[in-house]
Amino acid sequence: MERSVIPAAEIQRQRETMRRLAARFSGGERAPLAMVETYGCQQNVADSQRIMGMLAEMGCGFTQDPFMADIIVINTCAIRENAEKKVFGVIGQLVHVKERDPNAVICLCGCMAQQETVAEKVRVSYRHVDLVFGPQALWKFPELLWDVLEKRGRVFSIEKERGSIAEGLPVVRESGVKAWVSIMYGCNNFCSYCIVPYVRGRERSRDPAFILEEVRQLVESGYKEITLLGQNVNSYGKDLDKPMDFSALLSEIDKIPGEYLVRFMTSHPKDAGEKLFDTMARCTHVAKQLHLPVQSGNSRILRAMNRGYTREQYLDKVRYARSVMPDLVLTSDIIIGFPGETEAEAMDTVSLIEEVRYDALFTFIYSPRPGTPAASMPDPASRKEKQVWFDRLLDAQNRISAELHRMYTGKTVRVLVDAVTEDPKWPLSSRTHGGRLVHLSGPSSLVGQYADVRIVDSNTWALFGEAVQL
Repeated sequence: MERSVIPAAEIQRQRETMRRLAARFSGGERAPLAMVETYGCQQNVADSQRIMGMLAEMGCGFTQDPFMADIIVINTCAIRENAEKKVFGVIGQLVHVKERDPNAVICLCGCMAQQETVAEKVRVSYRHVDLVFGPQALWKFPELLWDVLEKRGRVFSIEKERGSIAEGLPVVRESGVKAWVSIMYGCNNFCSYCIVPYVRGRERSRDPAFILEEVRQLVESGYKEITLLGQNVNSYGKDLDKPMDFSALLSEIDKIPGEYLVRFMTSHPKDAGEKLFDTMARCTHVAKQLHLPVQSGNSRILRAMNRGYTREQYLDKVRYARSVMPDLVLTSDIIIGFPGETEAEAMDTVSLIEEVRYDALFTFIYSPRPGTPAASMPDPASRKEKQVWFDRLLDAQNRISAELHRMYTGKTVRVLVDAVTEDPKWPLSSRTHGGRLVHLSGPSSLVGQYADVRIVDSNTWALFGEAVQL
């Protein structure tokens, strides 16, 4: 599909609207405060950072107290039912904000907002919500906000418009250590359980020149860890005028001088191959960490999920990746209880994780998403049965993670110290190059720096270490 890039003139128009809003807000007794709350994936976090960037250009400060906020933005996720229920609970509570301050502007955006059923529910039952817009309309947030304020009416922007790319929007990054960089948007895979292609549109890739410049600026600004984002980064570049695959992009980024580490997610197994793994092994700035969602260990279920690979094909990829990167840290996503899955098929997934021995998993019991093919599939297994299978999976993975973490004890590893904690014994938080969480003792001056750490203890979820004084 042809890429749609928002013209520079349209971005300039949004910037002019930000200036008009800043002038409007400057007439008040104080600078307006905004609250941005994010649910879901890292792409949503990156989207929220751009929303915050636009709000900052409008002259807004930020707060986490909804009763202090003049503008509230709830950026939502539609992947699982529980996430939707939580968001409806949150926006339901915001009616009290509106009662206290009728002039407060409440906005709902993100993947949930793009669904017609959700937008209609908000229109009818949550009348205190002023603005609803989907991911495709994020770039024109200033214009939508202006319409709400000028008309003092509700605005909905959830048209089924073609997904686009908007360059040149401001961004506020909460951390000076780690940064998210979106390299593409949307998805063409249509896994039978997933709503993402319906709400985020088709795949479209950013021009590599913009990506490289953004990464270069981040490195020059002192950022130490940069994560490249896409629903399927392995599909990057197929829609460019001059096609450039993801491996080539990684190689170009790796040429940027500086002390930094590059991670990426998410990598779809059907498109991950030897070229990618060879590139990861060769590039000095690319972390030897791979999040490779398998979802199921049974080939029939994988076929029903429309994943595009078999169990054995997936295992072949893992074997090759580890052959060129012996120190590879491997994580994955698993869905238990897909419609029609039997106990034996669920146990195939357990046997797969026993064979692969992931460092960690993100695990879920299947959640039907209206509008996806899987939502209408027969599903005879009860929730109670699925919970039993799920618990077996967790027991196996928790044991494996604990075993793998114990192997770090006594070793010295390189970490990026990224935060201060409230634990007096382990006052710092950090990550290994492989992405393993390390609770750390050492001075707060280490935050934002790489450090050598001797691992002294571990559990299922983390490592514990002491900074090595060199």
